[in-house]
Amino acid sequence: MSMDWTMILKDDSGVTGWTWRVGNYLLLSMSLIGMQVRSDLEFPKDRHYMWKTGQWGRCMGEECGTDGVQSRMVWCIHSEGWTTHHSNCRHSDKPETHRPCFKVCEWHQDLFEWEVSEWGLCVLAPFQSNELKPRTVECITAQHGIQRRKVHCARTSNRTAVTERICEFFSPRPALEQACLIPCPHDCIISDFSSWSGCSRTCGMGLQHRTRHVLAAPMYGGANCPNLTQTRTCANLLPCPVGESEHHYSLKVSPWSECRQPQHKGLWMSGRTMLDFTTGDTERNTMKRHIQSSQHHHHHLHHHHSLKSLDVEIGYQTRQVRCVRSDGKNAMLSLCTLDNGPGTFQSCIMPRDCETSDWSVWSPCSKTCRASDMSPGFRVRTRSITQTPIGLGKECATLEEKEACNIIGDLLPNCPRYVWKSTDWGECQVASLLSQQDRRLNNVSVLCGGGIQTRQLYCVQVPDNSTPHHRKEVSRPVNGHLCAGELPSAVQPCSIPCPQLCLLSSWSSWGACLHDNCMETHGRKGQLVPEELCEDEPPPKEVSCVMACSGDCVLSSWSDWSSCSHSCSSKNSEGRQSRTRTILGLPGEAKACPAATALEEWRTCNDHPCITFYWEASPWGPCIEDSSMNLNGTGYWNGTATCAVGVQIRKVVCMKMGIGPVIPKRCPESARPDTIQPCSLPCKKDCIVTLFSEWTACPTTCLPVNSSVPAQSRYRIIIQRAANGGQECPDTLYEERECEALLVCPIYRWKTHRWHPCTLVPDSVQQGMTGASESCGKGLEMRGVSCVDEYDEMAAVSECLRWARPMPSRFRSCWVPCRDDCTFSSWSKFSECSGCGSRRTRKRTLTGRSRKQDRCQREDLYPLVESEPCPCEEFVSQPYGNWSSCILSETPAQGPLQGWRGRREARDCGQGLRYRAVVCLDHEAHLVSPDSCSESGLVEEVCHIPCPLDCKLSDWSPWSACSASCGSGLKIRSKWLREKPFNGGRPCPKLDLKNQVYEAVPCRSECGQYEWVRDPWSVCTINTVDELPACGEGVQSRKIRCVRRDSGDLVSSVNETLCDLEEIPLQAQTCVLPCPNDCVMSQWSQWSTCSIPCNESSVRMRTRHMLRPPVADRVCPDSTQTEPCSLNSTCFNYHYNVSSWSTCQLSEHAICGQGMRTRLLDCIRSDGKVVDLSVCEELSLPQPWRLAMNCVVDCPFNCILSDWAPWTECSHTCGSKGVMIRSRSMLQQAHEEGRPCASQLSQTKPCPIRPCYSWLLSDWSPCTVEGAECGEGKRERNLTCVVHWSDWPDNPHPSKTVEDEKCGDRVRKESEQELQQPCFVPCPGDCHLTEWSQWSSCQLTCLEGRSFETVGRQARSQAVVIQVLENQDSCPHQVFETRPCKGGKCHSYEWRTSAWNDNERSVWCQRSDGVNVTGGCFPQNRPTTVRHCHPPCTKPFSHCKQSGVCGCEKGYTEVMTTHGFLDYCTKTPGADNKKADVKTSSGRLKPGTTQIQDFFGEWSLQPLGPDGRIKLWVYGLTAGGFILILFIIAVAFLFCKPSKQSKSASPPQKPLTLAYDGDVDM
Repeated sequence: MSMDWTMILKDDSGVTGWTWRVGNYLLLSMSLIGMQVRSDLEFPKDRHYMWKTGQWGRCMGEECGTDGVQSRMVWCIHSEGWTTHHSNCRHSDKPETHRPCFKVCEWHQDLFEWEVSEWGLCVLAPFQSNELKPRTVECITAQHGIQRRKVHCARTSNRTAVTERICEFFSPRPALEQACLIPCPHDCIISDFSSWSGCSRTCGMGLQHRTRHVLAAPMYGGANCPNLTQTRTCANLLPCPVGESEHHYSLKVSPWSECRQPQHKGLWMSGRTMLDFTTGDTERNTMKRHIQSSQHHHHHLHHHHSLKSLDVEIGYQTRQVRCVRSDGKNAMLSLCTLDNGPGTFQSCIMPRDCETSDWSVWSPCSKTCRASDMSPGFRVRTRSITQTPIGLGKECATLEEKEACNIIGDLLPNCPRYVWKSTDWGECQVASLLSQQDRRLNNVSVLCGGGIQTRQLYCVQVPDNSTPHHRKEVSRPVNGHLCAGELPSAVQPCSIPCPQLCLLSSWSSWGACLHDNCMETHGRKGQLVPEELCEDEPPPKEVSCVMACSGDCVLSSWSDWSSCSHSCSSKNSEGRQSRTRTILGLPGEAKACPAATALEEWRTCNDHPCITFYWEASPWGPCIEDSSMNLNGTGYWNGTATCAVGVQIRKVVCMKMGIGPVIPKRCPESARPDTIQPCSLPCKKDCIVTLFSEWTACPTTCLPVNSSVPAQSRYRIIIQRAANGGQECPDTLYEERECEALLVCPIYRWKTHRWHPCTLVPDSVQQGMTGASESCGKGLEMRGVSCVDEYDEMAAVSECLRWARPMPSRFRSCWVPCRDDCTFSSWSKFSECSGCGSRRTRKRTLTGRSRKQDRCQREDLYPLVESEPCPCEEFVSQPYGNWSSCILSETPAQGPLQGWRGRREARDCGQGLRYRAVVCLDHEAHLVSPDSCSESGLVEEVCHIPCPLDCKLSDWSPWSACSASCGSGLKIRSKWLREKPFNGGRPCPKLDLKNQVYEAVPCRSECGQYEWVRDPWSVCTINTVDELPACGEGVQSRKIRCVRRDSGDLVSSVNETLCDLEEIPLQAQTCVLPCPNDCVMSQWSQWSTCSIPCNESSVRMRTRHMLRPPVADRVCPDSTQTEPCSLNSTCFNYHYNVSSWSTCQLSEHAICGQGMRTRLLDCIRSDGKVVDLSVCEELSLPQPWRLAMNCVVDCPFNCILSDWAPWTECSHTCGSKGVMIRSRSMLQQAHEEGRPCASQLSQTKPCPIRPCYSWLLSDWSPCTVEGAECGEGKRERNLTCVVHWSDWPDNPHPSKTVEDEKCGDRVRKESEQELQQPCFVPCPGDCHLTEWSQWSSCQLTCLEGRSFETVGRQARSQAVVIQVLENQDSCPHQVFETRPCKGGKCHSYEWRTSAWNDNERSVWCQRSDGVNVTGGCFPQNRPTTVRHCHPPCTKPFSHCKQSGVCGCEKGYTEVMTTHGFLDYCTKTPGADNKKADVKTSSGRLKPGTTQIQDFFGEWSLQPLGPDGRIKLWVYGLTAGGFILILFIIAVAFLFCKPSKQSKSASPPQKPLTLAYDGDVDM
């Protein structure tokens, strides 16, 4: 057998084919194997060594194209598979390792890609036998399956397939298969049976049935649903009366035929009544349910629209009428009662399908750029309705199609990125931090320190190629919704630098007044410096002196000059100072002392004139340009900033003290201040604004007639404001213009023509059906409807369908009176109305023969009076709902930036308006349009929002006295609470327990502000009794007074208590006035200083020298005196001490921000007294403390809110629930004592309450058969337009039926809703389906309790009801259907059992929600329903027990065999009185007499097993009994053994035991 095998390899370059003709299949297989082996193992050198090659690698090369090279590995192997040296293989046979190839370029990747289809359905994986069948028994949770898809390499340009080698170069081939899981087969799950129905007959034998319904349909190969119906016979106690017919007869009608045109006269016979008298009618009455697909694919041709296309054609339809017997067989029509027989024909509307226009072109793809989410775009196309469906014509298919586009998007440009940009920060505002109280007290212009500044945010598009800009980047602002991510901050704290104050120590004491002579050495004290710094010669260290002789008068040295009496000399005053000396020793008789005037000298001092002229300079003026200094200025090439050097000028005037300005010559020129100084001018800054934004979009639709022309706007934003003389900002930041001329919406309307005469079924059809000769009865009449424009010219129907109101009705039912019909007069006019709420009536009367016919007298069929409510135009308005919050009026911001800019504080208090909705009701309390009652539908009321009151504190109290009377301390001032905050005002700062806030600053109290001033000692007064020279010991005194130090007034004294009383000088002392012959000594010098730190082991000394030697027999007193150094007495130690920190001190004009905390330093003597700091400084004592440190006072930031956003649209277009909302966001939270945010961040405003109009769909009516008792009928429901509130139908307000025009297009609504359904009323004896059951609960397919699917399923079913057994063959099949649902639950199923009863019990399956079901539980796990024993219990009075062994009934005793089986049951003696003994056999157990004993009896010990062998525990029990007997014998032997007499001297003493018996004596 030969075979042709053709392999075609096709790619884009061409088609190449090879054809081999081989002898047979074996030869072909061997050839393929040989080829495969050759590709791996090539050119053997001998039978042991051969070359082996690897796979060709990728095509490599420097450039893409034909110059590529591929390489592969080649090595030598042994025939056993191991690798050896390449020399063992024949080198001439070595395969090539390189070959040329075409290198694919990287940019080719954009031209080709893998194209994969969607994964297919999961199908069962094949078994080893390659059979696909569900493993029902083995399956536990799920079955293994496989999903497949198609993969091929395709061009990206036209999606054509190419060879896969191209795509494999760039990426590996995607998987073709993947594993999946298929749930185990799910059997059909049905409910329990309902209760039995009543008997089908009231006498004799009948049938009754019960049904159940489907809860879950079978899935994944599960078992089908069992029969849903059970039927059984039933018998009535009453026999059927004699003579009553065995059968009943009923009229049965078939469904109406399709509507036919009258021209087809030859077809009417197919619809005439046919009577069937056969006995074996096998007609099946099976009702099928058609579920129409939601997707229809029709191709509609273009239609010419004219009036003719809207003409309605009237046809006719027929049906069959039969007489059916109760056993389901047809009978003579005359056997059925025919009063007015059912109609067999009627007029109908010829169906016309919906017609649509051609599809429009596809819209542009919504995805025009490549985004990061990789989601595809979509495009749509639409079509319009050109012909609405008529009659039972096909409904309109979908009018819009949407499909994905630009799925990959690699060739698209990148989507633009949008980022937030901001303007420059605004000026730092400090005034906004002030409270209401502080704003009235502070000069806002001089504030400094911490503040707050804001900026404006806007969204811009980021350009792809950013070019360097010297100026700030200026971009066009776009809508803020395009910017994603977190909004940057629009508010930040800032600081205005305050003038830095130089911290200086306190002033030292004033020195003597200095005039303009620099050579005089007056002034403040200096300090020791190296001698080299002094230019003059040092004063002499030795000077000559005169020693007084004996008998000379000895005078003291001159005292220091007193302080000058005036600081300067003038015409009326001159400075003078004096010095004195005293008599130390009296002279001899021959000599005398100088006169008293010679002991005092005076001289003038401070003879320089008093200064009366001085220079006064004004503050420096502003920095102004100086053209001469501009050469050093700096600037930018593009002129954005120009910085220059300027000058400041001030005026300098010579002033005379107490008079005013004088000529400059009077003031010294050397002290004249400068009048000009250089300064730096701030750089000029031009205003920078963004480009204008795009114009807002104009409406894309046409405008209604007489509507206002819409406008569009654009805006731009100031990025940088002009400063320092730069170019100012433009005035126009917002522009608005009218949209270009838009088309006005066209005006189309429906034009109706007159009604045609009533059309009946053709006479030929009527006569053929019923033999009637009269043409009368119910028919249809129609009219033409056309579409016209505003000029009454014909237009296409689609234009009116789009622009006009709903299409008017084109047909209506009519009646052609018959000869025997009731005739009436015309209706009279309606009666007059008596007012709102009344009704008006009209009447008619019977005419002709109708007045004598009884059926015409029936008011229910032929009413003679009609009434209708009277029209009423009275409306009542009443308020509804709650008042809105108080809404303050504010000017809305222009442009879309509203809400994103930091701004001034919003006005949150004052007068506003609040709104409340108004309900407008008619006289029947039904809702009507609010325009009938008011203009706006709202009622307004003036309201007030109380303004917030900040916390108010008192003014600062005066500074307290310094806490230290001497040295450094703190002085404090405070504020106390006056008013607490109210209505969200600024909170108070942290107060102490006294509701105060304080401020502390360091202070220094001058130590020794008061000092003791000592007058010179008086002359030494000696009390003499005679006139001898007064010499020797005496007393001298002086005056002291307490004066203020550095006051310059040493005469006026103050209270002595202000001076240190411990250091009060002596006012009197003893003195010695040497006699003429005595030695005269000088006054003592100052004590020498003790060492510091004080060394108490050292001494100090003072000296004096001799001024006049004594006579020969007398000696001079000691010239040196010493005393030990004593701490705090004659010597002192010193140390530094610091005061407490002050509170954080800000600049005078600052509110918060950077401040300084300070403290002062003191020099403390060891006795606790504060001395001058220079003492410690001269001692170079260590000082480790910081006297100043930076600090921060938190700023009291007020809450800053954005602007109110615009009001939203009403949340409901009608009803009482509609509200408008506006909101604002928080830009800056309140901080510290800042004003908190207002409580309202959103506000609501009621909308006018407008009536809601909705279509009300009534419930389905019962199935009715027109003119017959059973057969094909219909059920109907009505569609009415009602007015209601928005929460209808739950609202208690009643609804009212109104005109259909209020709800919209009724024809289209009817096409969306099913208003008629075919139904079937079974005839007696018919086998029929029940009504649809309720939809079951939503159930998910679950694996181990976890959902396998996201969408659940519901099921419902129809069961078959058999009324007569003879009709079983004509029964329809039971049906069920499913639908997807959401919110499903996972259910589990388990077997439930009842208690045993006579070895039987009930077993059923129960769902996890407690519903008993059939199906769902695993059959292999089903518990048994009958209990069996092996061997079976055949003995009398025996039964099978729960343990599976035979036992005896109650009152009988079990007698067991040696093998443990029941031998027989014996009557228990006295079982009746329960007092008799029970006999048992050895090793046999008695049966219990109670349930508990019976239970334990079932678990009794059986010595023999089922096989008849003795059980193991019997041997163990025997061995244990034997050991127990031995133990008892041993114990008895020990106790019964006689005791031996003891021969010990004395019995042992018993130990003493004390037991407390409760005695107190114990």
